[in-house]
Amino acid sequence: MCKPNQHPDKMDARIKAILIAEGSADIEPELLSTSKALASGPSTAGPGAGVGSFFFRSGGHRVRLEYKRDPDATLIVRRIDEEAAGGGSDAGDVDAGIDENDDARDTRAAGDEEVDAGNVGGGDDLVIFCGGRELVRGRIEPALLHCPEQAYITLSESCIFDCTFCPVPKLGGRTKTRGEVLRMVDDASRIGNLRAISITSGIERSPGEEVTRAVDLVKALTKYNLPIGVSVYPTGDSSIRMKNAGAVEIKYNVETMDREIFGRVCADMDLDFVLASLEDAVNIFGRNCVFSNFIIGLGESDRTVREGVETLAGIGVIPILRALNLHPLRPDLKNVCPDAARPDADRLLRLARFEREVLDAHGLRADVAETMCLPCGGCDLVPHWDV
Repeated sequence: MCKPNQHPDKMDARIKAILIAEGSADIEPELLSTSKALASGPSTAGPGAGVGSFFFRSGGHRVRLEYKRDPDATLIVRRIDEEAAGGGSDAGDVDAGIDENDDARDTRAAGDEEVDAGNVGGGDDLVIFCGGRELVRGRIEPALLHCPEQAYITLSESCIFDCTFCPVPKLGGRTKTRGEVLRMVDDASRIGNLRAISITSGIERSPGEEVTRAVDLVKALTKYNLPIGVSVYPTGDSSIRMKNAGAVEIKYNVETMDREIFGRVCADMDLDFVLASLEDAVNIFGRNCVFSNFIIGLGESDRTVREGVETLAGIGVIPILRALNLHPLRPDLKNVCPDAARPDADRLLRLARFEREVLDAHGLRADVAETMCLPCGGCDLVPHWDV
């Protein structure tokens, strides 16, 4: 997996694909303890719920990795000075396989100097080894609330739906109060570097109740004069209500566009209703403002993914191709999807390149998104940023 490369210091699309495919890294706790903002505490949303992570930036790209202590892990993060003192390892990297085009992506990194004020060492002082070989050098980027530069907040940390890839129903989380959310955003605003507010939610009792809760919060959060994005399960009027409240972007997740798999893993959801809601959202919010998470690794074929990407882009929706996270609280996923597996780097890169071509053909741009997953980019290969 790790092959020699003439650019070992910079992350590119190929290296990022390898990091996403692996998903986690061994990192010493002290590298995350110099600032409480460096590591993102356990997530409360979606398939990654209950897992702590950190953000690594290099070469204009950002990736989110789960952190753990495991000296036998495939990915190991160390200080560069420690690596040098220990004699290092074979200089190596992966084959980039794609033009970097870093200049086209530097706009997302424009705030790096401010962000790095809380960073370990303040520069490219860390190295990630892959299978014992140096893969890439970079730095840890502070998370504000869940991710860098955003207050990304989960309202209800529980869900009445029981999608078999998602641990949220098993965690029994709580629902944040309106005052609690406002205090969190206010604290993030005082820290600085807050560029967007993003709201997501499980379903404590009903989709309608969650939409009402989110609408009320969006109205209260407009005082910050920041772009606000919302990701919830849709209702018949959720898009118009969110737009009227002040949200600028919306995300309704299809989860998978393989209908047979969808029926097994998301039995409580209605794919046709989600698709109709996405199309309605484009009419209300406009193109480049409506997104949908699309999980890769549930056993679907590349052909199904391609057809799904074409379908979503055809109605003006930007898909977010998300690598499956196999969570220990959901061993039952294998019962309904025996072929479920985290996708490898080659597949992730191949599908991301295809999505870029489709978005270009439909006049859509992932790099103009202001809220939620696309401007963060930590979990995915983002068209127009990474590929």
